[in-house]
Amino acid sequence: MGAGDRVRAWRPSVAGVAEVLHAQWRDHAYPAHTHDTWTLLLVDDGLIGYDLDRRGHAAVPRAGVTLLPPHVVHDGRPTTSRGFRKRVVYLDGDVFAESLIGSAVDGPLILDDHLRAESSWLDRALVRGDDLEAESRLALVVERLVWHLTGRPETAIVGAPAVVARRAREVLDDDPAAVSGIAAMAQTLGVSTAHLVRSFTRSYGIPPHQYLLGRRLDTARRRLLAGEAPVDVAVATGFHDQAHLTRHFKRLLAVTPGRYQRGMS
Repeated sequence: MGAGDRVRAWRPSVAGVAEVLHAQWRDHAYPAHTHDTWTLLLVDDGLIGYDLDRRGHAAVPRAGVTLLPPHVVHDGRPTTSRGFRKRVVYLDGDVFAESLIGSAVDGPLILDDHLRAESSWLDRALVRGDDLEAESRLALVVERLVWHLTGRPETAIVGAPAVVARRAREVLDDDPAAVSGIAAMAQTLGVSTAHLVRSFTRSYGIPPHQYLLGRRLDTARRRLLAGEAPVDVAVATGFHDQAHLTRHFKRLLAVTPGRYQRGMS
């Protein structure tokens, strides 16, 4: 790599996300290639020129998102002397219907500020390893992309938002540690993940993943004050491990679980 070039890639443990790539290149050009995934591209600096199915396009900085479909040949090259900086979320091939590939080929650049913001929040959640938030953000991003790719149709609301939100909160309150994910809960309630997230946020002011995190932290605090070891509390309250609990605990209270348990001594 050249001076100033940077690449970071990883595979998150979030269903539907195959890989995340952050890259900054000054003069790197991609040869023609294909992916077996959908490519959700956010350009943060510079301008990327590319051919998709032998037609020229540009991925522009800080304006909308670019969605490249699987199995369609494309390349990529910087069109300014400073190169480009981008974030990419590769989505599994079955996240969108195969019938939408043609629409993505015809219009890969989607100028939608709300979609770009949601996509950026998705990327940030994946960077932090916040799987519950990433799952929720992904559902909203996919729904918005499908809306664009299918011509922005009017959509019928399935399930009254207030009723969906109340039923979801009952599930979350009943046993926060037992909730495996927002998508699984939505399936149990018979609604889409995106509809659940919107309904809950509209009713209670925060998305369900954030509400669930708060309930888990409430339980963790009580168990810590009862004298349980932080490592045991983490597992018992639904966190991956003690490090996962500590990260969220510090974000909420600016203190580690251990210091909280010792009375800030």
